[in-house]
Amino acid sequence: MQNVSVIIPNFNGLKYLDGVLSTLRAQTMKGIEVILVDNGSSDGSCAYVQENYPEVKLIALPDNTGFCGAVNVGIRAAAAPYVLLLNNDTEVEPDFVKELYLAIRRHPKAFSCASRMVQYTNKELLDDAGNYYSALGWAFARGKGKPVSTYEKEEKIFCSCAGAAIYKKEIFDEIGFFDEEHFAYLEDVDIGYRARIYGYENWYAPKAIVYHVGSGTTGSRYNDFKTRYSSRNNVYMLYKNMPLPQIILNLPLLAAGFGVKLLFFSLKGMGKEYAAGIKNGFQISRKERKVPFTWAHMGAYTGIQLELWANIFRRIY
Repeated sequence: MQNVSVIIPNFNGLKYLDGVLSTLRAQTMKGIEVILVDNGSSDGSCAYVQENYPEVKLIALPDNTGFCGAVNVGIRAAAAPYVLLLNNDTEVEPDFVKELYLAIRRHPKAFSCASRMVQYTNKELLDDAGNYYSALGWAFARGKGKPVSTYEKEEKIFCSCAGAAIYKKEIFDEIGFFDEEHFAYLEDVDIGYRARIYGYENWYAPKAIVYHVGSGTTGSRYNDFKTRYSSRNNVYMLYKNMPLPQIILNLPLLAAGFGVKLLFFSLKGMGKEYAAGIKNGFQISRKERKVPFTWAHMGAYTGIQLELWANIFRRIY
């Protein structure tokens, strides 16, 4: 019986595939299904996987559907009750899958568990120890650039980075899958936020260690594509997940947060892309896409709001 299905979205990531697939082949846990969903690559990725990793289930899509489209295809095809999403530009420790599997089973209300992501080029530093979102409209990776030993406690987080996290598959049927309108960026914050509204939890599992190159598909930390889509998706995500009174409550802080980011990207020569993304975010925000408000979720909304305020200080300090 397969306990975990590992889903790897790939777009022209041939140079990374041996690293991630060879370390998955060496996992200590048995009962793992590996699914690679290819987004119409033109670099020979599919042929390479078929020839060198025949045990991997390959799903070749004709076009680039983005991260969300690819992982949704993989989740629906998965045979196991737990799905582990993994970026193609990663390598994992031998107990990686086992530690995530054991962690999510320890927490009955967990929707996801995030791994300890370490920088591939400097294994002394963290890349991500859980994702957070604040009332300024800022999403951030906890611990990025800090010593790798900084966060060693298994604890609740706002949401998991979908670059290396495990999810309980059946919950997707209740709350919905990754929103393909996002294409890429903040889709993991969106679905983690949505799960929180429904009363589920997201956890950090530090014993699950993965080494992450970073920006393996887009090529750099800051670029026009990422800048535009990040601001676009941020506006869209806020509209979707916050009831109108909560948006009004947070509006002064959100305006300040977006203003600071606009200045930041303007200084990098990408201000127009950031502003265009904000405009596009309003254009794609429609009533039918909002998470339905119910009074039954009021406790969750209250808890989330308190955390959004607290996360401002987590980001600063």
